[in-house]
Amino acid sequence: MNAARTYPARRDDVRLLVVDTAAGQLYERRTTALPDLLSPGDLLVVNDAATVPASLLGRDDAGADVEARLIAEDTERGPGHFWAVLFGAGDWRQRTEDRPPPPVLATGDRLRFGLLTAEVAARSPLSARLVSLRFPGSADDLWGGLYQQGRPVQYSYLAHPLPLWAVQTVYAGRPWAFEMPSAGRPLSWEALLALRRNGVRWAALTHAAGLSSTGDPRLDAALPLPERFDIPAATVDAIADTHRQGGRVIAVGTTVVRALEGSRIAKGALQAGAGVTDLRIGSGFTPRVADGILSGIHTSAESHFGVLAAFAPVGLLHTAEQYTEAHHFKTHELGDAMLILPGARCYSALDETRGTGLGPRSVPGARVRELVGAP
Repeated sequence: MNAARTYPARRDDVRLLVVDTAAGQLYERRTTALPDLLSPGDLLVVNDAATVPASLLGRDDAGADVEARLIAEDTERGPGHFWAVLFGAGDWRQRTEDRPPPPVLATGDRLRFGLLTAEVAARSPLSARLVSLRFPGSADDLWGGLYQQGRPVQYSYLAHPLPLWAVQTVYAGRPWAFEMPSAGRPLSWEALLALRRNGVRWAALTHAAGLSSTGDPRLDAALPLPERFDIPAATVDAIADTHRQGGRVIAVGTTVVRALEGSRIAKGALQAGAGVTDLRIGSGFTPRVADGILSGIHTSAESHFGVLAAFAPVGLLHTAEQYTEAHHFKTHELGDAMLILPGARCYSALDETRGTGLGPRSVPGARVRELVGAP
């Protein structure tokens, strides 16, 4: 697949593959067309968590290089405790799976990240790389130190380091996400206002998105770890009102799906308030709150693909995967987008240009395998 190597010049103008599960068809658009693809009365639900500078470079007491990537808050041990994935010497230009292991650390050992100090509070049986770190001092000391010493998680396929501003959504609020809730990155204020003018509302929740990959196959298989969320009463009311009036709820990203469906399962019904979810969603899962999803482009080798499979037949998703690969869609955090929604409004005025070479592609699902040369 074709990984995005930098952020787009305009966040709201990347390619968009629409997967209409009702018609079994694929359509290619730009994300600027999103207001024309949804219907009045639909509701977008976004994750408004701001992305934390969760990558810390430092050394242990013996002077060995170490990188800690915070992955989730350790809620069992309380404030100031974070689960972190450790790496040895090297930098972001190396793939995580190629990074050397961290120094051997025991409970009580200390790590120094510039002005920040952390102590190994616990080790996980899942992986030698996964530890719980305790950061002593006040919350002000901790968060001030994180923003002074840390940087956002970097990716080896990028052409340059990522600044913190590049991994924020326009509606970011509380610093809860350890990796960018990237599905919402293409949503500019202009796009959100255009949706509102077309009768499409949007609401927010906060979900502490963790790392999507660590380079350790055993640990990656256990992701995502339990993550906290907070759903406002206004969002619960907006969802109920949307369904009552026959509208559709579209989750912006897999984290929103986990928060909504995790809350519903834990409490018996979607309710406002904070919680922690360990829900893992796959093709056998039937969403009860979200009717569709706006997501990045994910391959079948990624854990996020399982969440997409809860919204579309796996065969149709594999066809979409073949299409995006054949047509060089960009993948990963800064790449193109996919909308999975039954009955997406793809037959609009834009379609009058189909077949002329001037307008967006519209591809019946039955034709996609022929186009990409698949059996």
